[in-house]
Amino acid sequence: MARSTYSIITGTGSYIPTERIKNEDFLVNEFYESNGERIQKTNEEIIRKFAEITTIEERLYASDDLMTSDIAFFAGEKAIENASINKEDLDYIIVAHNFGDVKPGSNRTDLVPSLAARVKYKLGIENPECVAYDIAFGCPGWLQGIIQADYFIKSGDAKKILVIGADILSRISDKHDRDSMIYADGAGATILEAQESETPTGILAHKTRSDTIEYSHMLYMDKSFKSTYEPSDDIFLKMNGRRLYQYALENVPQAIKSCLEKSETPIEDVKKVLIHQANGKMDEAILKRLYKLYHIKDVPEYTMPMTISWMGNSSVATIPTLLDLILRGELESHSLKTNDTIVFASVGAGMNINALSYKFH
Repeated sequence: MARSTYSIITGTGSYIPTERIKNEDFLVNEFYESNGERIQKTNEEIIRKFAEITTIEERLYASDDLMTSDIAFFAGEKAIENASINKEDLDYIIVAHNFGDVKPGSNRTDLVPSLAARVKYKLGIENPECVAYDIAFGCPGWLQGIIQADYFIKSGDAKKILVIGADILSRISDKHDRDSMIYADGAGATILEAQESETPTGILAHKTRSDTIEYSHMLYMDKSFKSTYEPSDDIFLKMNGRRLYQYALENVPQAIKSCLEKSETPIEDVKKVLIHQANGKMDEAILKRLYKLYHIKDVPEYTMPMTISWMGNSSVATIPTLLDLILRGELESHSLKTNDTIVFASVGAGMNINALSYKFH
């Protein structure tokens, strides 16, 4: 049988922020509707309902002395160490994020130079052949970076690639918007390397779609819900949560199924589904709908690892962080071994959806 080139994961790393913010910490907030009117419920009611819908009890924030490029560097450094590679041998550094470096007390983005260039500098990589660039693709950004890396490797253009997902959402969320309780900070990183094999291994297939005509404004930037907020020209991350929920339920399961069909992977062979930690109840509904597409009523136990209840939604960082915790044995009841097949999936601003099937070597 002819040998083919596959992209395999040889190292992972993550940065877990130190500031733990509990739901009760939002009791002091003033919450407003999108029309500027004060929400006519107590904060206790707002927070209780929020927890029921999202399953989020806590979230993690980066400390004031750190920016997104810093935590991306920390995660990347750990992934390089975990892979036991020479950093100078990296062909690409791809950093997925959505807001660049945002300083504490400001929501202005800083994108020049790119975060990937900053990470390469912090890593001390001198090799000019190591190309560093950013990708902005909403919450699915890290996974799209992995997909791009796979193309580079299979084309013969690269042998070792570092892909990082990092965001500090706590600095671009409106404290007067109840949705601000969803957002968190974090960074996760992965090393992909080329490997020749006679049988399929590593990345098996992937699927991506972008729906912009009807859905491009379900996540957007706008002014604070509090009309008297100063400075009045500041803008914050906003979300049409109900429409996004329905969009995800209708489209993510089918995207995953299409990916599995592309790689000729039966659903019964899938050991884990690592999905973007966006909303606990939404992710559970997506998983049930996925199995329903295969006429399977009961989802196998421990199929979908979850961290959102204590880490919140850290956008591009959720999946690589989740993977790192599992591979390091730090997520109870979840492990992965040789020949296990998993599927990654994410949905976010764009609206963008992607899925990827992977077999451990």
